[in-house]
Amino acid sequence: MYVEMKQINKTFDGFHASNNVSFGVERGYLAALLGPSGSGKTTILRMIAGLDKPDSGDILINGTKVNDMPGSKRGIGFVFQNYALFRYMTVADNIAFGLEVQKKSKTEIKNRVEELLQLISMEELGSRYPHQLSGGQRQRVAFARALAPNPQLLLLDEPFAAIDAKVRRELRVWLKGMIEMVGITSIFVTHDQEEAMEVADTVIITNQGNVEQIGTPEEICMHPQTDFVADFIDATRCEAMVAAR
Repeated sequence: MYVEMKQINKTFDGFHASNNVSFGVERGYLAALLGPSGSGKTTILRMIAGLDKPDSGDILINGTKVNDMPGSKRGIGFVFQNYALFRYMTVADNIAFGLEVQKKSKTEIKNRVEELLQLISMEELGSRYPHQLSGGQRQRVAFARALAPNPQLLLLDEPFAAIDAKVRRELRVWLKGMIEMVGITSIFVTHDQEEAMEVADTVIITNQGNVEQIGTPEEICMHPQTDFVADFIDATRCEAMVAAR
């Protein structure tokens, strides 16, 4: 397993956000953390990223325990729900930001930015500012910025939530293709069953701080293992979504 959560517990003001959470994600897989609001999805993502620290348990990335390792040293790219682009920076400068923090040479930065602009099909838009872009374009820039420093793990917190339904469908297909092309292990948070079932290789169902079930979309749809999963998953729609993969 490339990412492992081992018996993770996290409490906020008496609320158990993670209750003995354990799961693993294989190298190169795209995993979805799926569950209702307040089920603990984002807490898990933030602990992997180093933004929150577990009260107990271990987090391993590529076999290394990272509990006490700063997030900046974990080799992680993070795509936020609201893009978190710098408004007064151009598209190219936003993508270059992480490379500048790493003090890469100007030539290396220029080449990497050009490579990523091509990857996201925005070669002609490098000089634009975020407010001049559509929601889908802004999310592509956020994706490119996260990839710029060559992370080994990509985390995405409800990456399509701020985008309208039609564009969201197009963007998630694009994102799955990009992740497969780049070959990066990725974990994304969503409450959208359709999104998880169409895109993810592995689905991790969360509920009230617990992991209810882990499996492929087909396994989750056809063989729910708990009453919660059976009730949470729309079986008829689920089968159609899996068939559309």
